[in-house]
Amino acid sequence: MKSIGAHETRIVGRWEERNGALVPDDTCRRIDEILASGQLTEVARAEDGWSILYRDVRDGRYWELTYPQSELPGGGPPALINLSEEEARNHFGLSG
Repeated sequence: MKSIGAHETRIVGRWEERNGALVPDDTCRRIDEILASGQLTEVARAEDGWSILYRDVRDGRYWELTYPQSELPGGGPPALINLSEEEARNHFGLSG
């Protein structure tokens, strides 16, 4: 598994069509592996239930897991977006 690099700020998966079916691309699988590996720990969930805030155990950066193509089944492919501490506090209501 390729862990999150210090230079990365967005990791966005896509679904690809294969034999008439939509399947996750390598980036979707990478996001799943990052989450399963314990590199990110869950901090909070948005009230709407569509996004989860994580913190990278190695460098302390915040990452929001979203499903930006909400019109697709299951919200579509996943995306991990780096948030500043202020953005994380504002969006997820974290206290000081």
